[in-house]
Amino acid sequence: MAQVYTLTRRQQAFMDAGADEVLFGGAAGGGKSYGQLIDALYYALRYPGSKQLILRRTFPELEKSLIRVAEELYPAAAYRYNAARHMGKFCNGSLIDFGYCDSERDVTRYQSAEYDVIRFDELTHFTERMYTYLLSRLRGANPYPKQVKSATNPGGVGHAWVKARFITPMPPGEERRFAGGSRIYLPARVKDNRFLLDADPGYLRRLQNLSERDRQALLYGDWDLFEGQYFDEFKRGVHVVAPFAIPEDWTRYRTLDYGLDCLACYFIALSPEGKGYVYREIFESDLIISRAAERIRTATGAGERIRATFAPPDLWNRRQDTGRSAAEGFAAAGVGLTKADNRRVMGWYELKEWLHPGEAGPRLLIFPGCVKLIESLSSILADPDNPEDCARQPHELTHAPDALRYFVAGRPHPARSRPGERGLAAFLRYGG
Repeated sequence: MAQVYTLTRRQQAFMDAGADEVLFGGAAGGGKSYGQLIDALYYALRYPGSKQLILRRTFPELEKSLIRVAEELYPAAAYRYNAARHMGKFCNGSLIDFGYCDSERDVTRYQSAEYDVIRFDELTHFTERMYTYLLSRLRGANPYPKQVKSATNPGGVGHAWVKARFITPMPPGEERRFAGGSRIYLPARVKDNRFLLDADPGYLRRLQNLSERDRQALLYGDWDLFEGQYFDEFKRGVHVVAPFAIPEDWTRYRTLDYGLDCLACYFIALSPEGKGYVYREIFESDLIISRAAERIRTATGAGERIRATFAPPDLWNRRQDTGRSAAEGFAAAGVGLTKADNRRVMGWYELKEWLHPGEAGPRLLIFPGCVKLIESLSSILADPDNPEDCARQPHELTHAPDALRYFVAGRPHPARSRPGERGLAAFLRYGG
C-alpha cells in the first residue's frame, strides 16, 4: 500500500492494543474515529477475507461520518463501498459492514452474523445489552485475532455502564483480565492530537468556552460529569443502600409500567418517617397480562401486605377486540391496580424531590438488586426538545423511571400507627 498514514502516539497505542475489549475514550478531538478507521484498514489488508463490523447508533450518523470519511481516506485501488448493502469491500476479499442499532431490538439483525472485529463508534450511545449481545457475534473458524474495539466521549445513555466496565475497575492504559477476557482503557486527550490543533488552532478555545459540565467531559475527558443527565440528583453512593429485612409493619406498595415489550414492577416499603425503599424489581419482556400478573403474585412474599399497586391510566383503556381493559385483566388474574396520575413533568419533578439529598438525606433509597432501575436513573437523558421532561428514547430506559413516577404521583404514605397504638404513644412514635 503506497499511501502512508500519520498517527498520534495515542492512536498507535489503540492499534497496538491486544486486549479482547479496547476502549479509546475521553476528550473530544482526540482523533478516536480516525484511529478506528485506520486500524480497520490495516486489519482488513493484513488478514485477507476478514470481516469487520463498524457501528453507530443510527444510520444517518454512520453516513455523515464514518462511511464518508472511509471513502475519502481509503485507497481507491484497494477499497469500494456498496451503498445498497452498506458494505465496504477490499481487493483481498476483506469486508467491513457499516451497521447501526437504533433500538435494542435491532441487535437481532446480527444474530446469524460472524465477525473478526466489532467496532463501536461513540460507545456511550449504546446500551449495555446491545454491547453484550453483539459480543456473541465475535466468532469464526479462521485464526485471525478477535477483538471489540470502541471509541467514545463521556456522556450519553450508556455513560454509566461504560464507566463501570472500563473506567472504574482499572487504571488507564493498564490491561486487566476479567471473567470472559481482558480489557484496556486508553484515554484520549485533545492535546495529544497535534494534527487537529495545528489545522484548527481555535478548536481548543471553543472547547474552553463550553459549560462547566461539557468542558470537563469534552476537553478533559472527565467521566464523573456529563451534560444531559435528567436525574443529576441520583448518585449510586448515596441512593443505593445495603439490603436489610423490611419490618413487617412498614407500608408496602407495588408500582408498575406494563406493555408486551416490558413489565417493570417495583416493590417499595415506606418507613414510619416516610422514606421509601425500593427493595424488589421485576423487569421482563414478552409477558401477556395473565403471565405478568402471575409473575407479580409469585414475587410477592407470603403474608406481604400490599396497600396499592400503582399503574398508568392507559391500562384502563378498553381494547376494541375484547371490550376489556388491561386493568380488568390484571384484576381477574389476582392483581388489582390503582390508577396513577400520568402527568409527566409534574411527576418527574416530584420524583426529583424524592431523590434530592437534602439535609436529612434522600427520601428514596434503592436496594442493589434493582439493577435496571439503577441503570436507568443514572443514564436517562433530558428531552432535547423539552428539558423539563425525560427523553422517551432509548425506550428501554424509560420503563423503570415511569414506574417510579407512578408511585410518587400516587402520594403514598406510611402507616400512622401500629395495631393497638393509640393517643399519645402513636403521636410520640409517628409525629401525630
